[in-house]
Formats: sequence, C-alpha cells, structure tokens
Amino acid sequence: MKYKKEDLDNKLCGDSLSLADQNPLSFAIFALARSHRALAGQMLREVGLFTGQEIILMQLWNQDNQSQRCLGQALRLDHSTIAKSVRRLEDAGLVARTRSKEDGRVTIVSLTHTGRNLETKVLDFWNELEKITGEGLTEQDKELLVKLSQKIASNIDNALEKP
Repeated sequence: MKYKKEDLDNKLCGDSLSLADQNPLSFAIFALARSHRALAGQMLREVGLFTGQEIILMQLWNQDNQSQRCLGQALRLDHSTIAKSVRRLEDAGLVARTRSKEDGRVTIVSLTHTGRNLETKVLDFWNELEKITGEGLTEQDKELLVKLSQKIASNIDNALEKP
C-alpha cells in the first residue's frame, strides 16, 4: 500500500506530546526568539551584518569608546562571545580596537567612520522590526510583555548564579 507523504510524516511523528505541549513557556520563548532573530537577520543582511552585530554597534552609537568588557556586560554576553563579535566587526572595518592608555590590559572598542555610517540604516531596520513585532498588540500588551520578559530573564539569571 502506498502512503501519501503527509500520511507517512504523520505516522512517523506519532501521537506523543510535542515540546510545545510539554514545556509551553520555554518553547514559546524559544520560538519567539528564533522568529525574531530570523527576521532581524534577513533585514540586516541588506547592509552586510549578522544578527547580534547591530546590538554592539547600537551600544557604541549610544556611547563610543567603550571597553570590550563593558560592552559584554551591557549586552549580557560572555567574554569569548564579545571578543569574537568585536573581532568580526573589526575585520569588516566597522570598529577599531585599541589598548587603553591607562591600563594596557583593557581593550577599547571604537566606531570607525564606516561603522558610524550604518547607524541610520540599522536603526530604520530596528524600527521596522519593532513595528512588525508589536503588530496587533495594545500598549498594555507591550508593557506586559516587557515586564514579563524582564521577570523571566531575572529568574534565569538567578538560576545561572547558583552553583
């Protein structure tokens, strides 16, 4: 007997509960983050950036000449992630790294002219992303989402601090 592809797929999937059914909160966060990141990535490719790089640039547009450590702390990134990301931005000509004159162990990250020139375009992308993300939500919905997200992040951070 020959099965249609959909029938075979359904048969192979079985009737077990999906991850979304077993852990709805965690799966909802995972799915939301993945979708948001995918759309941001699609938009950022237009200017040659990868998702996450724009966040570092935004931090520098807000306050240039920051230590790499401070950037990592502000963006909640570990040392190796921020170091790799900054190196890639430097390779792309968007930032420059220098050693602090006060303490040679400290790496200072600064925008280049090319990095500064991306600001308007990237902020336009993020404004569009914000608009798409909040479509159909009331101001109260948005405020509640932000409040709940901050609470969840705090719960997770507290769990990370435990031995």
